[in-house]
This record gives sequence, structure tokens and C-alpha cells, in this order.
Amino acid sequence: MSPVNPFDDAATARVVVDDSGTLREWNEGARLLLGHLAGEVVGSPAADLLDGRHDGPPTTENGRWHGTLALRHRDGHTVSVWVLAHHRTAADGAPGSWLAVAPPAPAAAPQDDPLIRAALTQSPCAVMVFDDRLLLRGVNDAMARLLGLPRDRLHGLRATDINSRPQNMELERLLRRVLATGRRQDLRSHLKAEGEERAHAWVALMAPLTDADGLVRGVCVSAHDFTEQHLARERLQLVNEASVRVGSTLDVNRTAEELADVCVPALADFVSVDLLDPRDNGGEPATVVEPPVGLRRTAHRTHLPDHSAGSAHSATCPPAAAETGRLDFYPAGSPQAECLLSGRAIVAAEAHGDLERWMGWDPARLRQVREHGVHSVMSVPLQARGTTLGVAVFIRFRRLHPFTHDDVLLAEEVSARAAVCIDNARRYSREREATLTLQRSLLPRWLPPTAAVQAASRYLPAARSGVGGDWFDVIPLSGMRVAMVVGDVVGHGIAASATMGRLRTAVRTLADIDLTPEELLTHLDDLVVRLSEESGDDRAGEVGATCLYAVYDPVSRHCAMARAGHPAPVLVPPDGPARQVELPSGPPLGVGGLPFESAELELSEGSVLALYTDGLVESRDRDPDAGLALLREALAAPGDSLDAACDRVLHSLLPAGSAGDDVALLLARTRGLPTGQVATWDIPADPSLVAPVRKQVLDQLAVWGLADASFTVELVVSELVTNAIRYGSPPIRLRLIHDATTLICEVSDSSHTAPHLRRARTWDEGGRGLLLVAQLTQRWGSRHTTEGKTIWAELGLVEEE
Repeated sequence: MSPVNPFDDAATARVVVDDSGTLREWNEGARLLLGHLAGEVVGSPAADLLDGRHDGPPTTENGRWHGTLALRHRDGHTVSVWVLAHHRTAADGAPGSWLAVAPPAPAAAPQDDPLIRAALTQSPCAVMVFDDRLLLRGVNDAMARLLGLPRDRLHGLRATDINSRPQNMELERLLRRVLATGRRQDLRSHLKAEGEERAHAWVALMAPLTDADGLVRGVCVSAHDFTEQHLARERLQLVNEASVRVGSTLDVNRTAEELADVCVPALADFVSVDLLDPRDNGGEPATVVEPPVGLRRTAHRTHLPDHSAGSAHSATCPPAAAETGRLDFYPAGSPQAECLLSGRAIVAAEAHGDLERWMGWDPARLRQVREHGVHSVMSVPLQARGTTLGVAVFIRFRRLHPFTHDDVLLAEEVSARAAVCIDNARRYSREREATLTLQRSLLPRWLPPTAAVQAASRYLPAARSGVGGDWFDVIPLSGMRVAMVVGDVVGHGIAASATMGRLRTAVRTLADIDLTPEELLTHLDDLVVRLSEESGDDRAGEVGATCLYAVYDPVSRHCAMARAGHPAPVLVPPDGPARQVELPSGPPLGVGGLPFESAELELSEGSVLALYTDGLVESRDRDPDAGLALLREALAAPGDSLDAACDRVLHSLLPAGSAGDDVALLLARTRGLPTGQVATWDIPADPSLVAPVRKQVLDQLAVWGLADASFTVELVVSELVTNAIRYGSPPIRLRLIHDATTLICEVSDSSHTAPHLRRARTWDEGGRGLLLVAQLTQRWGSRHTTEGKTIWAELGLVEEE
């Protein structure tokens, strides 16, 4: 026994011959067999030991040779020896070598050995028995057939003598562990036994063999073919993996790619997914499929062992016959069309002789199939909820075996799961498009030009959770004033968009009657409470929203604002840093019963007011305070226009171009009306003084260069002032405001009684004044103030060329 390897046995002759035929190793068993010392033969040609020419049987595909050789002994006589040799590949890429072993003839028949008799009695499967020196004491017939060697020639061999596969080396390592510990071990491997056409999954169970004293005297190894269980486990693993990986997003293309990724190379060497195009206007795909069938390539994957990541492009996928996004039409008789028509999988295999028949409809594809060695094609329809979505094609060209019935069942199961995910993604995409269309139709298409502010806006729908209920608006008010509003409805989808549309309409209606910001939010809160009650859901607050409402007056440069649970605006004065406006928060809309508070601040001309929804500053990976800091930084940067500022804000806070929630942004740069464009008179409550007032108004119009409007303005002023003196309460004030296109007449008094337009009867002496005002002006109205009310009328100024 060698001191280096305690399991080396001198009874077995072992030699190593390199690929050039030179002897490299020579053990003690070889010396005892042929009489040559190691120093005498190592380095010399191995052919010198042969006594004559020996062709022998050919080498097997596993790189192994065995047969009887006539060898020359040192003393000159010939020794007939049965030799087993197998090729060993060097791990570092160096030239390989051959290990040749000559086991000794068995001293006794296997049936006379007690260890062999015990093993054959206790194990019904393929069995081999090793002694405590890791030498084979015998095998049964089943094991000899698996090894492909004569049973009576295996005595005295080690596991690594039989073959140099990594599995044999691992087996020998585990055998030593069994001898050392006395505990069972097992080894699972996937290999092809001698004479088999395809590799099988094997498990080798190693159990210690003990004597009467409990000492380990050997190891019994029984081999079991568990290919069916292994394949079933792989199929179950693939189904489980598909349930986790397929459908991770609500994107049709991504879901199709995930189906192909899961199945390559686990099930096929190439997978393509082709989907039916939906009908016009985003409708459902056709329920009845008629050839030729139009299918659009959505995804494909191939197994490229030289590229670990694979590729999705047909340029690097040899079997791909269509680019992604390309629409092809498949006629009757093609596997794609036939599987869609029949609603079941169709398999075409070269071994069955039907591959060319199924692929004959397209000579170019058939030629490509032949070039790349495609031998098995399986087409599986993608169906979900009674709707046909497309077809998945599975191709094998690297694997040697065609698709089996179990493969078809597995492909149908995985495809069915993927089809449901694709249908969900398709329905989501369709609903998202409908919701986005509704949302954009309810948002203002353009912001009205006003003398009070210059405005710009942006709206960005949510990337993942769907379109929500964010909105913004700019509403012109009387007296050159303007209202700015930004709101956010709770939830996403069509319901949130519809609620947003109702709230935006309500805000415009309430703004038209010139309510203060806190009063408007109170009325809006009542509306949201009623909407929540009408929703029919038992959960309180099912409909909710936040809102910020601001009114800016360019004459006084005052801005009054109030908010209902909405983020406070950011103000950028022309001569100072950006800051968030301190504003009472107020409860969200829909809570009901709680008051709202407004704040008023004076804005310098050229100040920028930023109104936004929380989706702009809040995200999963960013604190809201950090988002506000980024917003202030982006707004403080110099910009040529508000549109450029909007783009800069979105780029700074949403660098990926998408957000987890809807984003609405409204920027307004304030303007101030010069004092020269405003004229004010205090009117005594004396009807006789109306004529002098009219004269002063005409003089002011002449100063402004508006003499062409004198007749109309004189009538309107006379009627409004007369009504205020007759029906109002002092003090009474007249104010004229004009810009390039509009002239506004306002008469204020301390009475809270508002006038009503009515049609006078024939015999009435009065009642025609307001009707006359309505006919002569573009619009008119009244608004309540803390001191009383104001009656106003707007006249359009048309410049003559």
C-alpha cells in the first residue's frame, strides 16, 4: 500500500500514459505484474511493453477502452492481461493522459464472498460493493450493464479506475467519508450510461457494511434512475418560476419577454411570442380567428452558450425570422394559424417527418430551419378569459431530443399563466389610455391669457399606479383678478378622473360668484362629502381630495389663498430666495364640519408662485423635505421663460421622466397694473350728482384714448351709479380699470343686497337698467365684499385699424 495514498493497492497494476504514448507513472502493482521497476520504464514509449500488434476493440464515446493485451515481462515471457483504460483531461488545459489498470483475477467467485452475498441479498437494484481499501469486491448484473464492462473483470478496481468523470471522483470522495464516519451518503448526477441514447438522472446511495463487531468493512453503492422524478421536479420548478417572474409589470411587451426568458433554456432553445393586434379604438382582439392571421412579434429569446446574458435581437438570434415589432401574416396550414384555429398546441418534429410539411408555407423559414438544425417546433396558443391573444412558439435546435407529451403539457401550463398576465396588462393598458384620454379632456387645453399673471403648467400621469385625479386651472375673475387652483383626488383610474372633472367644474362655478378662498373650499368640502355618500360604499371618506385655491389682484398686488390638506405653494420673489408660503393647512376635502383659514400676502411684480401636487416632491426613495429643497433650488435657477422653468423642475425632481404618482405643476408670474390704468371716484348719495360723475368719466376716457367707447361707458356708469344711489347704502365708490383689451366699470356700496336681472313688463316704469347693461357689455355680475358688494361690468375694447 502506498504511503502517499493509503487506498492504493499493489495488487492492481496502474500506469499513466500521456497522449504521445509515453509512460508517465508506474505503480507497485505494475512492477509485480511485469517485473519492471518504475525508473526503468517511466519516460519510455508504452508500445515497448506490447508483445505484438494489438488493434483491440474501438474506444467508446466516453473515452474508454478495455480488452486483453499481450504484454512483455522483464524476463522475456508474455503475460496476457485484461486492461481497462480511459482518457483523463487536464484541468489546466495541458495535454491529457490515459490511465490504464489491470485488476487481479478474483480469488473467489462473487457468490462466495460474504460482503457480496449480503449486498446482493439486501439490494434489488444496480449494486457494487467496495472494501475498506476502496477496491471493488464485486458488482451485480444490473450494475455491470450500466458500467458496460464484464462483471468478472471489475474486481479490484477503484471508482476512478472505471472512469475519469467528475462524478466518479466525487463518488470516491464520498466513499472515503462513509468509511471514516459510518454514515450514509448519496450522490446525485446527470449522465449517460454506456449504451444509452440520452442522459438520465441518477442517485447513488452509499451505505456502510459492518461486521459482527460493528466495524465498517466496506461500502454498498446502489444506483437508482430517478429521471422521471427529476423531470417532474424541473417542470414544477419551471411552473413556480413562471408564476413569480411572469407578470411582474403591467406592460404587455415586458410580460411577453418574461415568458420567453423563463422558458429559455429550461424548456426550449428558442422561444418567440407573437400577439394579435387589437382592433381599432383599443377594442378586444377578434374572438374568431380567420387565416391569414396577422401576428406581431412581441418578444423572442434564444439560448446562446457563448453569451451568458443572451440577446433579444434577431441579429444575434439565428432562428429568429422576424424583428420585434414586425407584423407577419400566417396563412392556413402554418403552425401558428392552425394552433390558433384549433385552440391546442401543435408539435412538428423532424423525427416524425412532419416538420417540413408544417414549415413548407414559408421557404425562407424552412431554409433557416435546416441551416440551424432545428428539429422540433411547438406552437402553443395564448388564451385567457375566452379571448385569443396570440401564439408562443418553442423551438429546439441545441437539444437532441424532440418535445414530449409532458413538454407540451408544461408549455401549455406556463403559456396559460402568461396569457392571463398578458391579458391583465392589455386590459390595464387599455383602461389607462381611456383614463388618460378622459383626464386630459378634463384638464384645461390651454391657460387663458390674463392681465394678472403669466402662467405655464405641466401634467405627468403616474408610471405604475395609473392615472389619478390631479388637476390645475387658471380662472379669470372680475376686476382683472385671477384665481389659481391645484387639486388632487384620492385614488387612481377612471373614477378618480371623473371625480376630478366634477370638482374642477364646481370650482369654476363657485369662483364665478366670487367667493373668498376659505368660503369656496367650504362649499367644495360639502360637495365632496355628498359625493362620498353617493358612492354607495360603507367606508367613510371613500371620495377625498386636497386642494389649494388662490386669488390674485393685480391692482392691489394682494394674493389671498387657502388650502385643504394640500402642500403649501412655493414663492420666488424677484429679489429674494425661494421659500414655502406659510399657510394654514386645513383638513382635506371630504372630512366635513371643519373650518378653513385663508392668508393674504402682498406679491411684488414679477414674483413666481409655484402650485403643485404631492407627487412632485414625494417618492419612495426621497423624503418630502428633500423634494421641497430640490423644488426651491430648481425654481431659484434663472430661466428665460416659465415653460423652461417647468421643464427644469420636472428634470430635477423626476430625472427618470416618470413618477410613482400623478404630478400637476402650475407656475404663475405676477403682474401689477399701473396706477395710471385705474381711476376711482367717491360718489355722494345724491342723484343730481350723477351727471358730473358721467362728465368725469368721459374726461378720463379721453385721457386713456378710449373716446370711441364713451357712449357705451356713459350709459353703463349712469345706470350702475344710479342703482347704487337708489338701492344701495353709502359710501359709494366708482372705479374704472382698463388694459389693452378690456375696460371694467365697478360700483361698490355697503349694502349686501345684490341686484337681479329681470325682464320689465310693458307698463313698468323701471327695471330695464340691468338688462341694458347686460346687452351693452361682454359680461357683468356682482361680488360680495367685507364692506358690502360690488357691481361690475366688462366692455371689450376693439382697436380700429
